[in-house]
Amino acid sequence: MAGAASHTSILAGVLDRLAHVLGPSNGFIPLHVPEFNGAEKELVTKCIDTGWVSSVGSFVDQFERDVAAACGTAHGVAVVNGTAALEVAMQVAGVRPGDEVLMPALTFVATANAAHHLGAVPHFVDSAAETLGIDPVALAKHLRRIGQPSPDGLVNRETGRRISCVVPMHVFGHPVELDELAAVADEFGLVFVEDAAESLGSRYKGRACGSFGRVGAVSFNGNKIVTTGGGGAIVTDDEALARRAKHLSSTAKMPHRWAFDHDEPGYNYRLPNLNAALGVAQMAQLGERLEQKRRLARRYIDGFCGFSGGTIFAEPAGAQSNYWLNALVLAPRITVAARDALLDGLNAAGYMARPVWKLMHRLPFHATFPRAPLPVAEDLERRIINLPSSAMLADRA
Repeated sequence: MAGAASHTSILAGVLDRLAHVLGPSNGFIPLHVPEFNGAEKELVTKCIDTGWVSSVGSFVDQFERDVAAACGTAHGVAVVNGTAALEVAMQVAGVRPGDEVLMPALTFVATANAAHHLGAVPHFVDSAAETLGIDPVALAKHLRRIGQPSPDGLVNRETGRRISCVVPMHVFGHPVELDELAAVADEFGLVFVEDAAESLGSRYKGRACGSFGRVGAVSFNGNKIVTTGGGGAIVTDDEALARRAKHLSSTAKMPHRWAFDHDEPGYNYRLPNLNAALGVAQMAQLGERLEQKRRLARRYIDGFCGFSGGTIFAEPAGAQSNYWLNALVLAPRITVAARDALLDGLNAAGYMARPVWKLMHRLPFHATFPRAPLPVAEDLERRIINLPSSAMLADRA
């Protein structure tokens, strides 16, 4: 009975604060919805009228320029989704079949899937409570323990495989400690590929996320801050890498006016012009969307101030987050059973809420994959829930 009473008390406290921040649910408030407040219909109609609706067209070109500018890079290559962007980014960065790729255990499965698609091996590492992303200190300690220099780069002495790459992911749009992680990558000779799928518009020490690695990947899924329905992009300052990414994602077809010739196995990953038209209209609203998201986050932080059941995660020091999804980090005393009861109650009351993703090493097909000790990630996994985060909620009475 005491446990049930505690569950009820936590739920009542969260519902009270959600009503203060968002107002009544009036049926149901989704977690994150796309918003079309600009020239989306006009540009999509214009694209249809031209007949150029597939993977070549002026909207693709414009969208790539807009994304590169937002990410602070010289080049952008638009593809069909964020997973495809990560896969191609890792490949052009030099990840080979059999390589181990360092990534957070606390991430969406797409980060690991991209490595799998290349025949590489995900190697899971711990997170920092201050950023939710890879902990550079813990990573360096882990690599000093298992790493062995070789003529072909760093080798995992426990598996005999080359460790070629580190892929930090900015969880919920919050930048990781990029300078510190880049220093670790340099120390151990690792390629730095940035998973910026959730962090379009976020900045670290004034610099845009997506621009820190040798190459980065962004997502434009339907639930992202900017959407093309489904889409992604590879961003980089390296012209040769950008050319290769575009070549690979265009079936590796050799340029010719009419002949079909391909010089290596490629992918049919290019973003259609029709989706890019939607993206061009969406990118024009990015600044306004960021302002709304940050205003909503401030309302959450203020609204949950003093709540004994947990705190709203706030952007790390030195970072400016897009607050893609707002996260309530529950107090350590709250059990998994209490968390699940809270999730049931919130959704029943019309406020969509969800737990963070299951940690990658807990997925059955990852059970035998290499991993570092994961105490922080395992603690965060049981304590984080996401709350409604659509930009329009910033102006909800």
